[in-house]
Amino acid sequence: MNVSDEELNIIRQAVRTLIKKEVEPLGEQMEEEDKVPRSLLDKAAEMGLFGLSIPQEYDGLGAGMLGKVMIFEELGRGPNCFVSIIGCHNGIGSVGIVMAGNEEQKQRYLPKMAAGQLIGAFALTEASAGSDPGNMKTTAVLKGDKYILNGTKQFITNGDIADVFTVMAVTDKSKGSKGITSFIVERGFKGFTVGKYEKKMGLHGSQTAELIFEDCEVPVENVLGEPGQGYVNALKILANGRAGLAARNLGSCEKLLEVSAKYALQRVQFGKPIFDNQIIQHYLANMAIDIEALRSLTYDVARKIDRGETVIKEAAIVKTFGSEAYGRVADLAVQIHGGMGYMRECEVERFYRDARIARIYEGTSEIQRNIIAGQLRKEFAL
Repeated sequence: MNVSDEELNIIRQAVRTLIKKEVEPLGEQMEEEDKVPRSLLDKAAEMGLFGLSIPQEYDGLGAGMLGKVMIFEELGRGPNCFVSIIGCHNGIGSVGIVMAGNEEQKQRYLPKMAAGQLIGAFALTEASAGSDPGNMKTTAVLKGDKYILNGTKQFITNGDIADVFTVMAVTDKSKGSKGITSFIVERGFKGFTVGKYEKKMGLHGSQTAELIFEDCEVPVENVLGEPGQGYVNALKILANGRAGLAARNLGSCEKLLEVSAKYALQRVQFGKPIFDNQIIQHYLANMAIDIEALRSLTYDVARKIDRGETVIKEAAIVKTFGSEAYGRVADLAVQIHGGMGYMRECEVERFYRDARIARIYEGTSEIQRNIIAGQLRKEFAL
């Protein structure tokens, strides 16, 4: 059973209020301190926002993809560091356990993840393996009743605060991507440490970190899914989350259009609001076009996922279009604001930097186009 539409709308309104009254006022502080206050995360937990992806039988909301995109759209209107933490947890951080976990694993982890007591993260990327999983160096060797993991993961969102990690490691090098297995790794496991925090262009407040495995001991019961199916699991996890990423981008685009239109109406040059200039009107119109197209794509893909349809191509399309639309909208927002848009004190400057990663993480635009083309080849093959 999933959360009802009425309950979702109540949550959506509560999230909008949370963003406007409590998250946005702390935007500059989070930017400077590179940290989201724990008090904000606790409020999100109280609202059930860490259990969006988790079924109600494990104390989550069971929002479904349509419900998640509704909430992510609202969260995306605020500082992106906040939605990044919650989105990562609800997407790639917990979906793997929901999709591939056995009953014992679900009972052990999901209720606490739904309550925000355990934060989730996903560890696939390495220095030499991101889009190319066949070059993964992290290994897992079975010894008795434990797997011994060795290697390093890079750019891991929530790496600073996560308690539970879905980790990909090579168990059979001879099989390439088919020799990768996924594991549930707890922060306290022997041999596991969090390394350096990366200094990023944007998303300040949402930390990415290096994960180090030095003879890390993982119980055999923490294998997630079947051995050798790790990369298949990863693809499913990533595909499932792409509509969520698009929804986050949608919310940010909506916010940028709102502040840009208001600024254009208030900013007077040569005796009139700059909104009266046709070029500014065209900029705002282009922003609105991208937003409405992205909204239609996002909600259409979400509905298809909830109906159980295969959306490999559609998920790649919405991720690509959403991330690139966000970049276009953010660029126009800066241009409309002029010199003020380049200043750190202006929120559009922060959105502009935050937007750039959207075309890279969880599958670059180039990889998404490869996926789309691959599906087209199958569709039109004779």
